[in-house]
Formats: sequence, C-alpha cells, structure tokens
Amino acid sequence: MQTVYDFNGLQFNGEKKSLRDFSGKVLLIVNTASRCFFTKQFQGLEKLYQSYKDRGFEILAFPSNDFRQQEPMTGLQLETFCRIHEQVTFPVFKRIHVVGKYCDPLYKFLSDKSLNGTMGVRPYWNFHKYLIDKQGRVSDYFFSFTHPQSPRVMTKIEQLIAEQ
Repeated sequence: MQTVYDFNGLQFNGEKKSLRDFSGKVLLIVNTASRCFFTKQFQGLEKLYQSYKDRGFEILAFPSNDFRQQEPMTGLQLETFCRIHEQVTFPVFKRIHVVGKYCDPLYKFLSDKSLNGTMGVRPYWNFHKYLIDKQGRVSDYFFSFTHPQSPRVMTKIEQLIAEQ
C-alpha cells in the first residue's frame, strides 16, 4: 500500500525532497497561502512545531494558489515571506495545486480514500491539515478553521508520537 513516503516535494532551490526522509516521524501536512484569513495560523504552526520537533514531529507546508488566488507569490518571494515575515522554520515547499485537474500527486493521495486506504477528504480551503502517522499513513485531518494548537490537534499528535 502507498504511503506519503512514496512522494516528493519540490524545494525552493528546485531539488526534489523525498518524503521518505521524514520516515518514522509524525507529520502535519498543510496547504498554505500568504493572503488568506488563516495565514495567521503560521504562528500557531511554528509554535506547534517548536513544541514537538524534538519528539519526532514535522510540519510540511505546501503553498497553493487554488483558493481565490490567495497565494500569488512564487520562488524567492514566497520563501522570503515564509522564512522572514512569518518566521517559520519547518519545511516549506514550492507552490503546488492541491485540488483540480493539476492536483499534485501527494494531494491526490491525501484526499482520495481509494488511494490512501483510510479517509478521503480534499482541502476545501487554505490551511487544511492532514495528520500522518509514523508509518506514513493518513491518520486524521483538520479543516482550515481548526487552530494548529487546538487540544484536538495536540492530543492526536501526542498519541501518534507515543505509538511505537
């Protein structure tokens, strides 16, 4: 069965980054946008990352312009926004499509129950979150309005981190 480890993200320098490099970690995969009402969640995501990164947790951000063109930036401009303006230290990849005809293969997998074998919910807006267990399987998802530091998110992360 496929897992998220079978996919890659494209880094800002143009190099492919295998998600297999995150094998054995709990992941939160988020589609982001710089001009969205939920952009303020970057701060909460960074705090969440700082709280759990030393315990085998990673956040992987995939900017997308799919929802009302709320991510117009690309390349260095987008990287600068994420690193300097929002001060995130977790991995942020190049802009991709997370829905529609040109949907990135990772997001096709995340949102299609027939592919991931567990649940199938596509992002309906920016900052949709998929929680991935240590084996690379979709464990849960959280809609955009769920704050990254909500008790529901943190409890689920802690449960997955504790699993062997």
